[in-house]
This record gives sequence, structure tokens and C-alpha cells, in this order.
Amino acid sequence: MVDLKQEISRTTYPGRGIVIGFTADGKKAACAYFIMGRSENSRNRVFVEDGEGIRTQAFDPSKMEDPSLIIYAPVRVLGNSTIVTNGDQTDTVYDLMKEGKTFEQALRTREFEPDAPNYTPRISGIMNVENGKYDFSMSILKSNNGDPSSCQRFTYSYENPKAGEGYFIHTYMKDANPLPSYEGEPTLVNIEGDIDTFTNNVWEALNEDNKVSLFTRFIDIETGKYETRIINKNK
Repeated sequence: MVDLKQEISRTTYPGRGIVIGFTADGKKAACAYFIMGRSENSRNRVFVEDGEGIRTQAFDPSKMEDPSLIIYAPVRVLGNSTIVTNGDQTDTVYDLMKEGKTFEQALRTREFEPDAPNYTPRISGIMNVENGKYDFSMSILKSNNGDPSSCQRFTYSYENPKAGEGYFIHTYMKDANPLPSYEGEPTLVNIEGDIDTFTNNVWEALNEDNKVSLFTRFIDIETGKYETRIINKNK
């Protein structure tokens, strides 16, 4: 296990990231989703609540250029499942699971983003909380080391997660041109403190110049009730 704050701060540009885990007291499912940006268009965003989930929107609509890959709903709730992704595949997972497909089956209809030469991975997670039980899965869809002719698909499922443990996956290994895709399994990290401590730890670890917005949520395993925090750099 590595320290979450240290892992996030290890690079100035991890891109977009998902953390999912279990609080140290063994009572709450925990997740975080953050976005970063290098361009003015990417930085011109905020998270806003949308029903039980959230969506991105332009902070200054007059400065919005191409909305195709930056305006989407990162978080949606379907029954006892909370879906969190870095793109419009949130809607794909929501719609196909509603039809009876699984998380993995839904993502088989998608691939990495068409943003050559980066071919940004699509990262996704789902948290299932029902009848006092909790499990989660994470996914990454990525190009074959920058070759868009091949899509590599990885799904990681975590049953009976341990208290105080979480997993962190993000889009880029470091800040470079082109941006290198995430490599390996989701990183085992610590989950500590209440939701405000957790939120502050993630936000403070993100590079000050590049961070844009952060969403966190704790879900009570017994009741299904949740708490949410949103931090936007643009105010």
C-alpha cells in the first residue's frame, strides 16, 4: 500500500483520476473523482450536482471551445450502484445496465478517447452497496502504447474490500507530449479520515497549476445514505 497523497502528487499531471475504497472504520464506501487541465478549454470547467450524480459545465461559457470530450456526467446512480467515469461512458454504463447488461459488457461497446495523439484512456468505476454488503469494480480502456488500431481492455473487481484500503487509477503516467497512458493495475492506497479529511488530502495533493475540480462521496454501507463534497478551482 502507498500513501494516497504521495501517489497523487508523484506527477504534476495524472490527468483525470478515480479513487474507490473502504473507510478505515469499515462503515462507508469511499470514492473520489478529479479532473485536471493543461489548456484553457480544459481548465474552464466546474462540477455541479445533477440529481444523485454530477456533471461538468463551462465556468465561462464564452470561452468554451470544443465541448465533446470535456462536458459529460462523471457520476450517475442506478439503483444501488454508483457509476463514476472520466467521460460520456457513464451514460453508456447507466443505459446498458438498465437493460440488464453488466458493467464490463457495457464498456465493451466503447474504447479510448479519439484525441490523437494521446488516445486518452477511458477509466471507469462502479460501487455496489446493497443489504449491508459492498463491492466495486474499476476499468481502463486504452490504446496499445499509442497505437489506435488496438484497444486493450482491463476490468478489476474487488469483493469484500478491506477497511482502510482503496485503489487509484488515472489517465496519464506523467506530463509529456504525447501524454503516456496509465500502466498496470490500479494502485493500492490508504483511505483515512472522515469525508472532509479525505477530500482535503486529495485536493491538496493535486498540482496547484493543473487541478480543476474534485468530487468525493462516502456511502453508508448499512443505510445507503451518502455524503458528497465538490471543490472547484473556478469560483
